[in-house]
Amino acid sequence: MTDVNTAFSAEARPELTGGKRIGVLLSHGFTGSPASMRPWGEHLAAQGYGVAVPLLPGHGTTWQDLNRHVWQQWVDHLDPVLEEMHATHDAVVLGGLSMGGALVLRLAADHADYVAGVMLVNPAVATKRLDVRLLPVLKHLVPSFPAIANDIKKEGVDEHGYTRTPLKAIHSLIQAWRPLLADLPSVTAPIIYFRSADDHVVDEASQPLIEAGVSSTDVTVVPLPDSYHVATLDNDAQTIFDRSAEFVARVTAG
Repeated sequence: MTDVNTAFSAEARPELTGGKRIGVLLSHGFTGSPASMRPWGEHLAAQGYGVAVPLLPGHGTTWQDLNRHVWQQWVDHLDPVLEEMHATHDAVVLGGLSMGGALVLRLAADHADYVAGVMLVNPAVATKRLDVRLLPVLKHLVPSFPAIANDIKKEGVDEHGYTRTPLKAIHSLIQAWRPLLADLPSVTAPIIYFRSADDHVVDEASQPLIEAGVSSTDVTVVPLPDSYHVATLDNDAQTIFDRSAEFVARVTAG
């Protein structure tokens, strides 16, 4: 793996944000890496926001390594990053792609008292695929399925994700969806929800469940008409960058 997969961080520059230290925690998706989030993080950092894009356990190595990790380890990896940001910044906003969207919703539910906003890009909390029902058995018979990485419409772009999808790890992710959905009413922060028109990884099952489940009264849905799943690297990436920067400024202005 190349160094594009390593964690990314940038210090807050309060001189650019009205004297306040604003932090943004971004999470990449399943089998991905910070490479999928780095351009977004760099854009927000240029606005003066402190940014952290951690490398989740089992990622940035091999798919076999990921198969030895579970959902709770990913939550436990992000939680102290959020706690540190909360301690050192005046306000914190969360953002996530795909599984990263589910992870930041988990954090927003657990820390509703100090999460100022949530930014979701094609988040995954459900699926209409019937074959996932076989995962409890399949994961013991077959170690992996074909890759879900690089669902990108724009030519010549590489997400730097894994070439296979590890079944034990993805089953752990899917098992986490039910308790997360049950806790979505604890999410009260404003939300901006970016959704690709053509997504070959996350189907339409997640969006209505998230919108109906959260208690947030400030929810903005932004369609991405010219992108596939990894929209942060796709044709509509600039829309995500610009609208999210506006969102962070708005929800942290109080």
